Amino acid sequence: MQAVKMYTTAVCPYCIRAKQILKAKGVETVEEIRVDTDPDQRMKMMELTGRRTVPQIFVGSTHVGGCDDLIALDGQGALMPLLNAA
Repeated sequence: MQAVKMYTTAVCPYCIRAKQILKAKGVETVEEIRVDTDPDQRMKMMELTGRRTVPQIFVGSTHVGGCDDLIALDGQGALMPLLNAA
């Protein structure tokens, strides 16, 4: 299974929901990068994604986007193939 990295903050309902969805899909570990405690990481996230909001989710090297994007990807049936890509 691909590694999952998520830029997040402490109290973010969308971050919590995204983690619940990923866990339900069998993702055991999500590398969380807290942008509320590390302004440099927020800048890096914005450079990588062009977005300011959290969560910003990466599966392997693929930028999925935020929680709504994750839900849409799952609805299209494309999340599991991405998670299971070699």
